[in-house]
Amino acid sequence: MVPISALDSTLNDVLSHTGAVLFYLLIWGLVFAGTALFLGVFIPFITGDSLLFGSGLVAASTGNINIVILVIGTGIAAFLGDQVGFLLGRHYGRGYLERHGGRRTQAAIIKTESFYRKFGWWSVVIARFMPWARVFVPVVAGVGRMNYYKFLTSNLLGALSWGVGLTLTGYYAATIPGVKSAAYIIAGVLITASIVVGFRTWRIDRAQRKADATARDLEISPPVG
Repeated sequence: MVPISALDSTLNDVLSHTGAVLFYLLIWGLVFAGTALFLGVFIPFITGDSLLFGSGLVAASTGNINIVILVIGTGIAAFLGDQVGFLLGRHYGRGYLERHGGRRTQAAIIKTESFYRKFGWWSVVIARFMPWARVFVPVVAGVGRMNYYKFLTSNLLGALSWGVGLTLTGYYAATIPGVKSAAYIIAGVLITASIVVGFRTWRIDRAQRKADATARDLEISPPVG
C-alpha cells in the first residue's frame, strides 16, 4: 500500500503544476486576445504592460513558475496576436475597423492611421508600448497592405522587446530589496487597477455606442405627420 504521506506529496505536486499551467495559459491567452480578438480595446491595461510586469514578479516569487517558459510563451502569444490582427485587416479591410467601438474607438483608429503613416515599419514596434496603438496598428498595417515580410520582422522585434522584455523586467525587479516579499501585493494592485480602468473604459465606450446608435435612429426616422 502506498503511504498516505506519499499520496499527499504526489497530490501537492499535481496541484502545484496544474496551477502553474493555468497561470501560463491565462497570461498567454490575455496577451494573444489583446490584439487578435480586440480585447485590448475594452481592457487595454490588463492585456498590456501591467500584466507582463506583474507576471514577471509572480514568477520570481514562486518556484512553480519557470521564467523561461513564461517569457517564451508570452513572446509567441504577442507575435501571433499581431499576426492575426494583420491578417484580419488585410482580408476584411477598413470595414472591419469601423465595426468596432463607438466614437472614442473610431477616434483612436484615426489617430493610429496617422501614427502608422508617420512611422511605417517602426510603428509596429513602438505601438507595443502604447495601449491604444497596440490594438489597432496591426490591423491598420493590414488594411494599408504593408509588405507581409516587413510586418513579420517588425512584429518579431516588437514581440521580443515588449513581451519578453517587460516580463523579464518584472522578474528582475524582484531582486530589489523589499520588492520580492511584496511581489504578490504589487502584482495584485497592478492587475486590479487594470481591471477597474479597463471596465470603466468599456462602459464609457459602450455608452457612446448606444448614444451614436440612438442619434442615427433619430436621423433616419421619418417625420411624424
